[in-house]
Amino acid sequence: MNERNLVVMEVPPIPHYVAIGRATLQPGEQHPSRRHLGLFDLLWVVKGTLYIGEDDREWEVSSGQTLLLLPDRFHYAVKPCAEETVFYWIHFDYAGAAVQAETASSPYHSARNAWENRYSIRMRQYSTSVDLSMAERHLNQLLAYSGELRHEAFWNEQQLFMELLKLLEERFSGKKSSPIVRLAEQTEAYLRQHYQSPLTNESLAEALHYHPNYIIRCMKEIYHCTPMEYLHDYRMEQAKLLLLKTDWPIAKIAEQVGFQFAPYFSSCFKRFANVSPLKFRKQFTS
Repeated sequence: MNERNLVVMEVPPIPHYVAIGRATLQPGEQHPSRRHLGLFDLLWVVKGTLYIGEDDREWEVSSGQTLLLLPDRFHYAVKPCAEETVFYWIHFDYAGAAVQAETASSPYHSARNAWENRYSIRMRQYSTSVDLSMAERHLNQLLAYSGELRHEAFWNEQQLFMELLKLLEERFSGKKSSPIVRLAEQTEAYLRQHYQSPLTNESLAEALHYHPNYIIRCMKEIYHCTPMEYLHDYRMEQAKLLLLKTDWPIAKIAEQVGFQFAPYFSSCFKRFANVSPLKFRKQFTS
């Protein structure tokens, strides 16, 4: 894979849908040239071929293919269309820093600061063989909403737009995750479900029916931490929430997040958050 073809957007913030249109170009017509549009321009070709460039790169985008034009680049027609060409365009904004990654790194993050729910959307700038039947249904629905009042259409538009981005990400990663990703996700789900119980690498391996060393390797590759490191951070994040949402004593919170001894919990929390549990609670509730 050409590494320059990979576009990564870390979430949050969420990419924000702006507008959609459907265009038809006759033979001899071409896509307009623009410089520094300020918005992402996502093109979905459903008939014919677009010949389009961005800075020093050029593409032939045919039926069933997509191209994501970046907001700070020069976009231009390489040559006119040779046949009738039909395409949808979606303009969207993104307040974060989208990057063209050098490596296809994992979209997952460790449990630290879990309430931020960070994730990296990864998609190819130029993508082939997208599920056009499903995409076109969403695209036509977006077109239908474009005539409605903004406050009535907003949530429907944003949901459809995010589903389209999901299609592109699935095309990048493959709908069937690799065995390493699947096991890492199973491990994460098990840790989150059972974090209140005593857990070890051995008990985790027994529950998931894999060797503990293999589970550790998968977690390190996908989440950049061991299962026990993930469990510890997740327990700390749950403790933060309980400190803010309840008036429970520290001993009860410690028990609720899987610690048998409150002093040990307080020591772990202070190392994790650089403040004691009581001071953390006072910072946000006093």
